[in-house]
Amino acid sequence: MNIETRDLLRDPLWREEDLGWPIPDAVHATSMALPLWRHVIGYEEKDPAVLNALACGYPRFVFHPFVRRLFDACAQRYCRPGETAFVFPSEAVATRCLRFVRAKTGAEGRIESCRDFGVFAVLIPEAAFDAAKRFWQHFGEIVSSRQAEAILEGRAARPSNAKAALRARLAEFAGLRREDVYFYPSGIAALAEAHRMLQACAPGLKSVQVGFPYVDVLKIQTETEPGVHFFPSADADHIGAVEALLARERVSGVICEFAGNPLLTSVDVIRLSELLRRQGVPFIIDETLGTFVNVDLRPCADALVTSLTKYVAGAGDVMGGSLILNGASPFHGAFEVFLRREHEDLLWEEDAAVLEGYSRNFPDRVTAINQGAERLADFLAAHPKVERLYYPKYTTPRHYEQVHRPGGGFGGLMSIILKNAPEAAPRFYDALRVNKGPSLGTNFTLACPYTLLAHYGELEQVEALGVSRNLVRVSVGLEPPEDLVTRFEEALGR
Repeated sequence: MNIETRDLLRDPLWREEDLGWPIPDAVHATSMALPLWRHVIGYEEKDPAVLNALACGYPRFVFHPFVRRLFDACAQRYCRPGETAFVFPSEAVATRCLRFVRAKTGAEGRIESCRDFGVFAVLIPEAAFDAAKRFWQHFGEIVSSRQAEAILEGRAARPSNAKAALRARLAEFAGLRREDVYFYPSGIAALAEAHRMLQACAPGLKSVQVGFPYVDVLKIQTETEPGVHFFPSADADHIGAVEALLARERVSGVICEFAGNPLLTSVDVIRLSELLRRQGVPFIIDETLGTFVNVDLRPCADALVTSLTKYVAGAGDVMGGSLILNGASPFHGAFEVFLRREHEDLLWEEDAAVLEGYSRNFPDRVTAINQGAERLADFLAAHPKVERLYYPKYTTPRHYEQVHRPGGGFGGLMSIILKNAPEAAPRFYDALRVNKGPSLGTNFTLACPYTLLAHYGELEQVEALGVSRNLVRVSVGLEPPEDLVTRFEEALGR
């Protein structure tokens, strides 16, 4: 596919002919254009007309062309007839994938060390492909597109001081120690290791998920033994429900997002953390949507997870994640022992260098995004065609404000339910003149029918939990706020 140069802040990808273009216009883009509602349906139903148009996609869901080429190279070298190959950045990750595939399908496989590539190939029967793909997606311990590109070109990682600088900067943002910052190839990989950490410290005990989370946060806990207790609500009742659970059962830990994706609800983390501290239960919080700029979760969290792919990067062309331990936590010692024994820094050096460069203006970008998002949210909240707006300023605001940093805002993410949504939402989405595709936290506004993309195979179940299939999620970027309001007003007029 020929890629033209575009300024995505001024010329968004929203027309039908833009289907499949990389967002942004970059070799390592982490999103792709799905301009029309029917394109999203076609993507989920594996319509060849849609899939064949995709130049790339979110890297845990759509294999980047460089990654596909690396898989093919390893398959040609190692596969026997009837086998397929997945490539992972370490032997430990490859072993976890093989164990996952065996548990889900009963299929046996093997691991080959690709010594000249510096990676490990998992070789499994073709019938087990979907299970291995689920592991790649849910756990996020992937080979990045930059790493695959370097391997294919036969070059080693370029050494730099980027990780040291990025570690120091994240520690400063969070107000925690730099030696407590750990890196991962994606945000969900950081969450997956946090979950393994809980299991190692309390073997055989279920975890607890509070608040409706991003799809793979829950999948990590449901797809592995011993399972999870799920409390989807973030209202006041969830504290009592968790307290009742802890009175009858020990658990490994509690996980939540602050704020939740896509409903932007905020758990009462102050009350919940007080309860968990009394019960001796660790608390892991994913702060990606709140951001270090807007919220201070140190009084509550024993560890913080961040998808660096999102607001810390902003550009939409690099993946990464971090886990930061809280030195004041009573669990710090046990967590540190686990991570010193088990942690592998699999963030590719060139990805770290890109992230470090982007992170330098992270606070200023988030501040500008806060302002634009609040202006748009206020407009939508008052619009007669909007049935409901999900945004921290309007959704459980008291819980959010408890940890609101002075001068912080409400973040850049919101979700919209329109009146007469089954008919109105597709027309609104098709007419909206912003970039349309998966991901969030970019410097340019990005919209998607989130529930269709994340939960297409379980729409009835998630609707029973209050997540509409017609929900449109909007990640606000750096465009002029009044320009954004005009674009949304036009689309609502359709």
